[in-house]
Amino acid sequence: MRSPSENSLHTALKACRESFLSVGFFSFFINALMLVPTFYMLQVYGRVITSGSLTTLSMLTLIMTGLVITLGCLEWTRSRIMVRVSNRLDMLLSRQVYKASFKRALESGGMDASAQPLNDLTGLRQFLSGNGLFAFFDAPWLPIYIAVMFMFHPWFGWVATGSALLLLLLAFVNERLTGPTLAQANKEHIGASLYTTKNLRNAEVIESMGMLETLMDRWWTRQKNVLLLQSRASDKGAMISTLSRSFRILVQSLILGLGAYLAVDHQVGAGLVFAGSVLLGRALAPIDLIIGSWKGFIAARSQYARLNAILASQQAQPERMSLPAPKGDVHVENLTVAAPGSNIAIIKNISFSVPAGCVVGIIGPSAAGKSTLARALLGIWAPLQGVVRLDGADISAWDKHELGPHIGYLPQDIELFEGSVSDNIARFTRVDSEKVILAATTAGVHDMILLLPDGYDTVIGGDGVVLSGGQRQRIGLARALYGSPRLIILDEPNSNLDEVGDRALIAALHRIRLSGATLFVITHRTNIVSQLDRLMVMSNGGLSLFGPRELVLTELNAQQAPKQTMQAETAMAAVANGKDGSDEPHDPNSIN
Repeated sequence: MRSPSENSLHTALKACRESFLSVGFFSFFINALMLVPTFYMLQVYGRVITSGSLTTLSMLTLIMTGLVITLGCLEWTRSRIMVRVSNRLDMLLSRQVYKASFKRALESGGMDASAQPLNDLTGLRQFLSGNGLFAFFDAPWLPIYIAVMFMFHPWFGWVATGSALLLLLLAFVNERLTGPTLAQANKEHIGASLYTTKNLRNAEVIESMGMLETLMDRWWTRQKNVLLLQSRASDKGAMISTLSRSFRILVQSLILGLGAYLAVDHQVGAGLVFAGSVLLGRALAPIDLIIGSWKGFIAARSQYARLNAILASQQAQPERMSLPAPKGDVHVENLTVAAPGSNIAIIKNISFSVPAGCVVGIIGPSAAGKSTLARALLGIWAPLQGVVRLDGADISAWDKHELGPHIGYLPQDIELFEGSVSDNIARFTRVDSEKVILAATTAGVHDMILLLPDGYDTVIGGDGVVLSGGQRQRIGLARALYGSPRLIILDEPNSNLDEVGDRALIAALHRIRLSGATLFVITHRTNIVSQLDRLMVMSNGGLSLFGPRELVLTELNAQQAPKQTMQAETAMAAVANGKDGSDEPHDPNSIN
């Protein structure tokens, strides 16, 4: 069982602990077998050359060949283990990372929507399956190699010790010089990528108003900073890596000279002249590889930190007991709501009750809080205080997966997903053709869909058909009505509709009324008022009026009469003074 202080990343790494131990176990034998070429060389010089025995040479060669083949098999097995470890981590974490990314986007109101956490998981998986990680498993063998060097001759051991210390110092300097710069470069690169993604989503606006060059200049400023930081880090890293590699080659050559001196002085045999150089190269290789792959290690460390942060911030949702399917009774108590990440209230202390099967219209000026109320009713935005109850239960107490089929939502900005029309209407669950056609018929969009190239099988998005705004809105309405939900919220459902679409919408609202669903409609137009049971008027985040449609309309007319009289008197006075008292034309289909 996972402790409360652990997140999914720590749990996944613990689940792979045995695999990491297996890699360490294989690394033990791999590094032990790395000594085979050295001791083969010693035996060839010490026994074969001095005795001239070809039988001994054959047996030594056979043993060496078998051990080297074993070494290759162990390295291949170790690599396969790490590939499978990385895949297992991805399988254990990908859904959690996806949910965490989704939740962060939801909590930020879409401002922090990014697939970067999934990219971080991919980068971390690739690092785990690369060769750079094996250097960290091989580096602990350095003291053993040095001990063998001391067995050859103390001077060999001291040269190996000094060389290892110098390379370790270079690795430390490399971290100090390149680590912060690379981390900052990666951060800037992520920011620039997010900036580009957001701009591309608004390509039509950018193109129509000639904003491309200006926005591209802003992006290029950030991109140049990324390139500058990466260049600085790469230059420093390349310098350290070159020094490391050059020093390793130099010291391997120098130890040959040292071995030759000791051999001439009869302190070591001829085989140790070359064996010392080979073993020193093997001892220093992991450190050299760590320095060379440090950029990948820095990137993986940053990816791990970001994944750890996002998973740690997303607390696991408690399991909730299943509730019966809702009927649609909505009760709002002292509701105050702010945008995600803000403490400035948009909706302020409102309360009302709506029985199941009631159709409510929500009207009011822009920025009155209508869309915010819709998000609160759906449980998308959590309230600062108060509660939204559905059939007596706090909307946040419902399991979203179980509640979803009973909810219909049509937002202002319609987004359909890549797939067929039927997939979108069925919310990408198993397509039930009868339910899909019923939803499309209820929404009045069945005939329109049949006119598409492949009807309900028409693919939209990607390389598929591009739909108009009105078509997307009408298919979005069918998606909201799929499965006959009990609570439906439509936010400006006719904002992109023509006259034909308006008539279809009014007919759809009539059919929804007959189905007994609870319906909230946010609108500015009067042509759908006849389909409403109650009317809610919002202003400055508060509830100005709420009640039966006719009573609210009567009150609105009573409030507007003095304003209209005052406007008429002002216009007449302006004409009398020789001024043009005209104002912008009033939309006869709008509700003020």
